[in-house]
Amino acid sequence: MEGLFTIENLLTLGMLIMLQAVLGFDNLLYIIIESKRVAPDRQSKLRKTGIWMAVLFRLILLFLLLKLLSYFTEPMFTIGWQGVVEGSFNLRAVVVLLGGVFIIYTAVKEIWHMMLLEEHNQSQEDKKKASFGKALALIVTMNVVFSFDSILSAMALTDNYVVMATAILIGAMLMVWLADTIADFLQRNRMYEILGLFILFIVGIMLLSEGGHIAHLKFFGHEITQMSKATFYFVIVVLVISEIVRGRYSKKLSRLKLRNNPQAIESLKE
Repeated sequence: MEGLFTIENLLTLGMLIMLQAVLGFDNLLYIIIESKRVAPDRQSKLRKTGIWMAVLFRLILLFLLLKLLSYFTEPMFTIGWQGVVEGSFNLRAVVVLLGGVFIIYTAVKEIWHMMLLEEHNQSQEDKKKASFGKALALIVTMNVVFSFDSILSAMALTDNYVVMATAILIGAMLMVWLADTIADFLQRNRMYEILGLFILFIVGIMLLSEGGHIAHLKFFGHEITQMSKATFYFVIVVLVISEIVRGRYSKKLSRLKLRNNPQAIESLKE
């Protein structure tokens, strides 16, 4: 650990912890939503177990990336339909693209169930019967997708494995600490759960754009452009502010209606 406690490494560690916190938000959101597949009394255990198992796999992936980076960057296959679809896919591009597709599918499916209230209620009952192991496997697998971004960003700042591993572990402790609090908040404020699903949908689009950019994917001569992190977080801020304003405006309208309708007030008292 002697190499860790230098001014340069400690400054880098601080930046990496902030990076893990920012990049880990979408990962934590997915874990919380996925944990709803199991019975309520097992959801907290699933979240914490999933985070720690995901961290273990992330440390292993970090080690492999440092040792075998060329295998992740060399093309696996190419598509050469000139003028229509072109691209050169490596392992990282394939993993990120598949992860993006799966996340979009998950978000759309949950949003659709919420729109169909009866089916949503039934699906909630089905989720309680879901296998703990299956949900855990999905959380750990999807964490591999989210890991690429944070690990490659970390590798751009330092090549010290101990510093990167320490940042990942501290990031995991922050996720474990926040997971139950955020999950309880979403449970009490169901409208924010819908907001979370739309954010998850945007995460999927971001992953698709990232995977397409890595593969230099072109459709009809136009190359896919990666969505920047600044754009992603700007969209999230706009969505959150819009939801807060909508919620407060809705409550204000409800109060005005009650104030102007004495019969409604009397019925509420009864």
